[in-house]
Amino acid sequence: MRFSLSLIAACAGLAQAGVFSQQTYNDISISGGTAGNAQNEALAVFSALDTNDLANVAEDDLDFLNSVNQICNDAEDEAFNPAIDAASGDAADALQRGKIKNKVLKLTASVLKLQAQVAQGQDVQDKLDEETTKLNNNIQQDEDEAGNASTFLSFDATTD
Repeated sequence: MRFSLSLIAACAGLAQAGVFSQQTYNDISISGGTAGNAQNEALAVFSALDTNDLANVAEDDLDFLNSVNQICNDAEDEAFNPAIDAASGDAADALQRGKIKNKVLKLTASVLKLQAQVAQGQDVQDKLDEETTKLNNNIQQDEDEAGNASTFLSFDATTD
């Protein structure tokens, strides 16, 4: 009987394991290519997450989503903003489109985390509404630039 209980406990632990693994910013970045499809590109990064069962998102996955938000924010502050400030013309425009796509990735991670927290009973609906508004704004900006070049910037960061 002891073996059976141990086996059940081990299997239950596996069921709660996160679906995401540590990733580098460069591996998850969607900033390059062309503008216009950032929403789908961001959702593809998080496709392993079961969005139909957000109440059961593992704490490890909430941490992963939070760390994606943080490293994308760092990339914006430490890579995109200085590069945009130093550029001009078409190069600056392409960097700005890359920055917007980076924001869509960052905010998608935030919104998914907050949706899971709401589904798990946490009182974060106001923050979810705020982040969703920001996300929708950046998605619209990306779609407004559909088909135009978007610049990828390498950034040295890793999710937790």
